[in-house]
Amino acid sequence: MSQSIIDLSGNWRLSSLDDATQALMPIPGDVHTALKNAGLIPDPYFGRNELDLRWVAEQDWQIEQDFVLEDAGGDWYLDITDLDTVATVEINGEVVLEADNCFRRWRPDVSRSLRTGENRIRILFHSSIREGADRQAKQPFFVPYHEGNSPIPNGNMLRKPQCHFGWDWNIAIAPLGLYGTIALKKLEESRIESVAARQTHTADGVDVSVTVTLFAKFPGTTPIFFSFGEDRVRLDMGLRPGENTVSHVFHIDAPKLWWPSGSGEQALYELAVEIPSETVIRQIGLRQVELLTDKDEAGSRFAFRINGREIFCRGANWIPADALYSLTSYEKTRDLLQSAVDANMNMIRVWGGGFYEADWFYDLCDQMGLMVWQDFQFSCNLYPSTPDFLENVAAEVDYQVRRLITHPSIVLWCGDNELVGALTWFKQSIENRDRYLVSYDRLNRTIEQALLKAAPDALWWPSSPATGYMDYGDAWHADGSGDMHYWSVWHENKPFEDYRKVRPRFCSEFGFQSYTSLPVIRTYAREGDMNIASPVIELHQKNVGGNERIAATMFRYFRFPEGFASFVYLSQIQQALAIRTAVDYWRSLKPHCMGTLYWQLNDTWPVASWSSLDYGGGWKALHYVARRFFQPVNVAAIPSEDGSEIRLSLVNDTMDDVTVSLSLSLLSLNGERTELKRLDAVCTPDAAVIATTVAASEIPAGSLLAWSFTASNGMGGEGHHVHGTYKSLDLQPAGLGLDVQPAPTGGYDLTVQSAGLALYVMIESETPGRFSDNAFDLAAGETRRITFTASDPAAAEPSFRLYDLQSCS
Repeated sequence: MSQSIIDLSGNWRLSSLDDATQALMPIPGDVHTALKNAGLIPDPYFGRNELDLRWVAEQDWQIEQDFVLEDAGGDWYLDITDLDTVATVEINGEVVLEADNCFRRWRPDVSRSLRTGENRIRILFHSSIREGADRQAKQPFFVPYHEGNSPIPNGNMLRKPQCHFGWDWNIAIAPLGLYGTIALKKLEESRIESVAARQTHTADGVDVSVTVTLFAKFPGTTPIFFSFGEDRVRLDMGLRPGENTVSHVFHIDAPKLWWPSGSGEQALYELAVEIPSETVIRQIGLRQVELLTDKDEAGSRFAFRINGREIFCRGANWIPADALYSLTSYEKTRDLLQSAVDANMNMIRVWGGGFYEADWFYDLCDQMGLMVWQDFQFSCNLYPSTPDFLENVAAEVDYQVRRLITHPSIVLWCGDNELVGALTWFKQSIENRDRYLVSYDRLNRTIEQALLKAAPDALWWPSSPATGYMDYGDAWHADGSGDMHYWSVWHENKPFEDYRKVRPRFCSEFGFQSYTSLPVIRTYAREGDMNIASPVIELHQKNVGGNERIAATMFRYFRFPEGFASFVYLSQIQQALAIRTAVDYWRSLKPHCMGTLYWQLNDTWPVASWSSLDYGGGWKALHYVARRFFQPVNVAAIPSEDGSEIRLSLVNDTMDDVTVSLSLSLLSLNGERTELKRLDAVCTPDAAVIATTVAASEIPAGSLLAWSFTASNGMGGEGHHVHGTYKSLDLQPAGLGLDVQPAPTGGYDLTVQSAGLALYVMIESETPGRFSDNAFDLAAGETRRITFTASDPAAAEPSFRLYDLQSCS
């Protein structure tokens, strides 16, 4: 059988242009990791090595590979995805491609450059730093970028992940490489360019219209098979040179619908399109999605309706899984996404400064029921609007939308992240707003038009945050309409109570930092660096003033911790307290507010940040607490504005009535629990109600209000409320004890006992793994049984350390 596809992935020869530096580079992969694995550079993530590695991105690199072609006759093309970024591709010394967009698929005809027998392919990666400067110099006017986010300048000139140039949570090393596929393919009679599916839901079922685009070089005819579920049909399609489209409609009488996690099943159908030389398979979820922006007394709504039912969106923002592509994997990403689901999330926002993720990423979201808010990849800068740039963007959008549009998880396409706000950040755009506003509008319109041309039914939102379509006003703290980014608590050092001064319709960004967990810090810092002011710890804090803000907040709410380990622990507790304060209140506003997506789910490298998951996937305190405050049925304490009473808010995101049995008690500082009252409360589907109120005067000085509840659907939980600050409490040593036994089913059973009051008990292990619960409270004489499952079942027996609020200070 003759060759028709030659997979060119695998080991390539990497070298500097003068051949002074050489290594093997696996493709897919990146240059930095290849150099590190060859021992030519140190680990970029360790210590302060980042500062010594800028030279890698300042020069050009080349990779080469030889391959054998049995017969060079016929029509051949290269198929390349995720080529980062400005690169020249040569075959046998002839240039076959000049690429300059990491987000496009490149398929150049290379027939004339091939020969039977030995061939050599070479990719020259041009320095992104130099290319950015060159392209900036060619602009008709200067296009500003956010210097605080991008210590490497002019990244906004290039269509590559913007966080590669830095960010206030990412390492700034401007990596380059090839992260997708590279193959040599023979063009038979045709190839599949894209597969799209449009759904029409009626009382009689669902019609799925499948449209396939084929590319042919010459006129001809090809059979094409459509399969959906158990149905299979054949069409014979006439071809003309260029693109050809053909459609077929499948009718499903009794459709199984796709629902977000927590709202129903994630039913998926297999769609297959087959031609003689190729088969494309997609998983299709039958669902209807609407974005509700109708006017109301407060302004206009921002809510998602799935299959006729409004869904409160609980989730977080997603950034790339690693700063270096070679360190990512399907397994690591699946674990991060599973952690989101395990914390009762039903939505993630793929933020606009990273990647359009791989197909399997969205497959996982489809299977897990994670709705995806998909940003186009523009963030926090201004961008060119020259014809060549816009043409490149239009091609990028067309490819990405056609690639991803069949995924039921993607419910919204958003034009950018914070570009409207960026118009007010730079001296140039402030002084000449009209010029830069028109430039932004050209870009935004290009994205919108390319999206709707590729997918007419796609839901479009112009920017995040935004108050509405064609509105260029300040949406940052707009309570009445659209989505909000609320950053005053972190960036302006406002108290946590400030979260209760805004009433968002949908808060798509808000956050508070903490340090990454101590076992993770030990992977990049030596014992002598374990100080918040050490150069290594400061370098692993990318937000200017971040360490000072963490410390200042501790002074506001807590007694200052003793020792570095306690400081790390307490930073995570106050992060959890901050985000819980916001989510509890905003969920209580339902249906005025219909979504909270905190910043951020994950980290790209080990760093102090806003994430709830450590680099590597471990759960910080926030993630354990998020699993509670994102539970579909939850009870939370909401103080009144004047502080005279505490309202116990009951929220129900399920489709059924729930009855909650609620028990309120007082906790003394020595851990004694005194019952205050018991009651049953009812909440209708998709609603929030006040279950009961407690007057602040009922809580004696030195006591805490505590509660526990059990819902009729089996959910339950507990919590406490401090009327004042934690630093005002004269907490006593709790006398915590820990018993560890191997669990019969693997892992370890941990029993935590307390002789007194222990708040935010946190168990830590140097062995990576997950606890069944963490950051919990114990009263005097109470115990809690926790299971620990190591990430590696073959790991040595772990040791454990206990923290609580009193012991850290």
